[in-house]
Amino acid sequence: MKSTKPPGALSWLGGLLAVYLVVPIAAFLWRLVSSNQRGFTSPSLWPALRTSVEAATVATAIVAVVGIPLAFVLARSRGLLARVVGAAVVVPLALPPVMAGILLVYLFGPYTTIGRLFNGRLVSSLAGIIAAQVFVSAPFLVVAARSAFAAADTSVEDLAATLGHGPVARFFKVSLPVAGPAIRAGLLLAWLRAIGEYGANVVVAYHPFTIPVYTYVQFSGAGIPDTQAPTVLVLVAAGVATVLFTARRPAFLRPRRKVEDPEPVPPGMSEPAAVDVDLDVKVGSFALRVAYKAKSHRLAILGPSGSGKSMTLKSIAGIVGAGSAKVRLAGRDVTDQPAERRLVGYVPQGNGLVPTLTVRQQARFGVGAQADVAAWWVHRLGLAGLEDRYPHQLSGGQRQRVSFAAALSSGPRVVLLDEPFSALDTPVRDQLRRELRKLQRDNDLSTVLVTHDPAEAAMLADEVIVLEAGRVLQAGPVGEVFHNPASAEVARLVGAENVLEGVAAPPGTITAGGAVFPADVEGFAAGERVSWAVRPEDVEVYPAWPASAADLPASAADQLAVVIDVTDLPACRQVVVRLAGDVEILARFSPAYSGGEAYGTGPAGGAPRLEDGVTCRVRIAAGKIRVWPSTPAGRPSK
Repeated sequence: MKSTKPPGALSWLGGLLAVYLVVPIAAFLWRLVSSNQRGFTSPSLWPALRTSVEAATVATAIVAVVGIPLAFVLARSRGLLARVVGAAVVVPLALPPVMAGILLVYLFGPYTTIGRLFNGRLVSSLAGIIAAQVFVSAPFLVVAARSAFAAADTSVEDLAATLGHGPVARFFKVSLPVAGPAIRAGLLLAWLRAIGEYGANVVVAYHPFTIPVYTYVQFSGAGIPDTQAPTVLVLVAAGVATVLFTARRPAFLRPRRKVEDPEPVPPGMSEPAAVDVDLDVKVGSFALRVAYKAKSHRLAILGPSGSGKSMTLKSIAGIVGAGSAKVRLAGRDVTDQPAERRLVGYVPQGNGLVPTLTVRQQARFGVGAQADVAAWWVHRLGLAGLEDRYPHQLSGGQRQRVSFAAALSSGPRVVLLDEPFSALDTPVRDQLRRELRKLQRDNDLSTVLVTHDPAEAAMLADEVIVLEAGRVLQAGPVGEVFHNPASAEVARLVGAENVLEGVAAPPGTITAGGAVFPADVEGFAAGERVSWAVRPEDVEVYPAWPASAADLPASAADQLAVVIDVTDLPACRQVVVRLAGDVEILARFSPAYSGGEAYGTGPAGGAPRLEDGVTCRVRIAAGKIRVWPSTPAGRPSK
C-alpha cells in the first residue's frame, strides 16, 4: 500500500503557519491564567456576548436558507447573468468592513425609503446587526457551496432523475448531501465571520454592543486587562461552533436501528421494449442527428469518443434535449415527459452512485422501488453481505453491480447503459459482460448500450447504430452491419483490423504498394483510389518456399512480404507482415504444428518457421476483400 504521508518539505511549511497561528493563542492563555484582572465582572460583557451569538446564529440561518440555493443555481448556470451575480457575491470580501457598513447605511439608513418604513429603528438594533452580518458573511458560504456543487458528479443527479425523483427531490436527496461537507465548512466560516464582525456593526448598529464592539470599548477605556474576558469567551464560542459544524456524532449517540431485509422476491418478467428515436439535438456547438426505429429490444450505439453516443442516450432518458428529441419507448410516446416519468433505468459512466447511501439504500432509491424486489437484485448481482457498505468501501466491479441494482429495482421498461464497463479491469469487465448477457436472456431485459467496443456491442445487442460526429453512418442488425459495413469508416468503427488504401485495377484486382490482390472493383475506374479491408482470418501467410519471386509461377496469387511481428495469444497466433511499399497487414490463425514448429495456414513443407525478419508469402483468396471509395482514416464516407 502506498504511503499517504505528505513530503517532509510540505510538513515543515505547513508547520510554520500552524505555529504562527497557535503561538499568539497560547501566549494569551498564559497571560489569562497569570492575570488577576480579566474583566469578567463587567455588567455589559454577557449581554454583548448574547447579542453576538444570537445575531451570528440568526444571520447564519438566513445565509443558509438563501445562500445554498444561490450557490446551486450559480454552479449550474453558464450565462452572463450568472457570471455577474457570481462576481457580485464576492464583493463584500474585497471591501473593508467599515465600507461595507457604509453601503448598508445607503440601503436602510434612517433616511432611506426602507429606513422610513421602520421609523429609523432598523439601525441601532439587533435587526441592523443581523443585516450587517449577513452581508459580510454570506460570501463564505456561497463560495464554498458553489465550488462543491460545481465539483459534484452531475451523473448522480441524472441517475436520480431516471429513478423518478423530481428537481426538488434531487436537490435535497442528492445534491445537498453530496455537497454537505463543504456546506458545513461554509456555514462555520460564515458564523465565525459574523460573530467577529466589527466594522460594519459599528457603522450600522453601534448599540446594542456586540462582543467585538464591546471589546474595543473596553480596550479604549481600561486597556488590555478588561479585554481578556471577551476574548476567551469568543475563543470558547468559536471552539463550540467548530465542533457543532464539523464533528461527527459519537458512535454511542448515533441510532443503531437494525434494518431487516425482506425475503427477496424476483421481479416479474418485463415486456420487450424497443426504442424509436428521431433526435435533432444541439448542445453548445455540437449537433446530433439520429433517427432510427429499432425492431428488437437490445440496441447498441457504437462510435468513437465525441461522436454523440452519450448524448443520444441522455436524449432517450430525457436528461438533455435542447431541440427536437422525439422518443418512443415500448410504443409509448415519451417525448414530452420529463426524465423522472419515462420509466427508464440509467447506468451512467463511472457508476453514478450517491456517495451518502449504502448499497441497500441505493437499491431502494428509485421511486416505487419495492424493498423485496430490491433485495432480490442485490442477491442476484452478488452483493449479499455488502448491504451496509458505502460506495467508497466497494471495489469497482461491486460499484458497477450496485448501479445495475439501482437501475433495475424500479422495474424500468428499458435500461440505458452508458459505457458501463469502460473503467473496469479486463477480468472484471468480461465477467460483468457475461452476467449482463445472462440477465438479458433470463429476464428478457430491454437495453440500450453505449460503447466504443465492437465486441461488447456484438455480445450485448441485436441491433447497432454506428455514430460519427453526431451522424448515423450505418444502422441495422449487428450481423449485417459488422459483416457488410457501408464504408471504410464503419469498418474501422466495428473493429475491422485491416482497413487500407489502394488503387483499383479492373477487371478484378487492387494494388496496395507493390502488391496485387484479387478484389471486386466493378464500378471503379482504373487507377481510382479506394479503401479496402480484409479480415485477419482471411489472410494466409506461408514461409517463402521457393524463396525468391523468380521461382514463383507467373499466375501465382502469392505476394512476397517480410514478417515484422509475431504474437502468440492463448487461442491464436497473430502475424504482422510488411508488403512492398510499406503496406502492413495483420493475419490471425490457429497454429498448425509440424514437428513442434508453428507455421502459417499452409503446408510447412520443411520451410523455416515464421518469425521476425523472415521472408514470407501472403495470399488473399478471391471474394475476401471489400472495397469502398477512398476514405482517409478519421473522415466519414460521403
